[in-house]
Amino acid sequence: MLRFGAAFTAQRATACLGLTLAATAAYASQSFATSTQTTVALSPKEWREFPVSEVHTLSHDTKMFKIQLPSSKHETGLETASCLLVQGTGLDGKPTVRPYTPTTLNKTLGHFDLVIKRYPEGNVSSYMHGLKPGDKLMVKGPFPKLKVTPNMKRNIGMIAGGTGITPMYQCILELLDASDDATNITLLFGNRTPSDILLKAELDALAATHPRFKLVYIVDKPDSSWKGLSGYITANEIQKYMPPPSADNMVFVCGPPPLMKSISGDKAKDKSQGPLEGALKACGFTEEMVYKF
Repeated sequence: MLRFGAAFTAQRATACLGLTLAATAAYASQSFATSTQTTVALSPKEWREFPVSEVHTLSHDTKMFKIQLPSSKHETGLETASCLLVQGTGLDGKPTVRPYTPTTLNKTLGHFDLVIKRYPEGNVSSYMHGLKPGDKLMVKGPFPKLKVTPNMKRNIGMIAGGTGITPMYQCILELLDASDDATNITLLFGNRTPSDILLKAELDALAATHPRFKLVYIVDKPDSSWKGLSGYITANEIQKYMPPPSADNMVFVCGPPPLMKSISGDKAKDKSQGPLEGALKACGFTEEMVYKF
């Protein structure tokens, strides 16, 4: 399993549950809003039901779900960065709810995508992995987390582990899509093995076509063909690849509990940011320079 300064156990990544993808259909092929003649399909005040139109297997434990909106003129109403709540049936047969982050943007019309990793004891993730095209899904939202806007910072560093790529990908798309944005973005993305790297084709394509987006992979268990970094994310990688501490710079962090504890410290029990700890604090960053998803 992926390690972040300590052995990574089988804990679920509750800090950034689930993940979503603009994946199988490439970002460039999505249907985008070109005018204001659109309708918001979701609501943060009530549950609404939408059909699953496609299911794609991305890895041994992760699937992409394309969720259909009522028409090609409907949008999610999502503000980057936001999450949705998904309702499923738990392993005990009772209704349960989990947040997931779409990587499709609000201007993507007619659908949104969810990529969800299945955990052995995951209630909603197990429920989702049992869905097939034509099944219905109850969704509520979106719920904004951090308002990400063009040129909000000169440099944004991103540290993601496993499923924590989801909000990062949403933010990357938002910033790279803005013609007036000049933000330099660097993503340091840790995974257990090369085959566990979600969104790799999409991330590679973005890095190849956008000079201000830099991409660094690190895996805990490389295979013989791996040419990237090996090991786990520490202060050394932060100092080498992340922008330096500055009021003009910011670092986003999202991943499983061991990563959060090692890199930034956990969020507080009430889901507020909590104190900054870990490697980022040791590297001189302050709480104002870091956001924990």
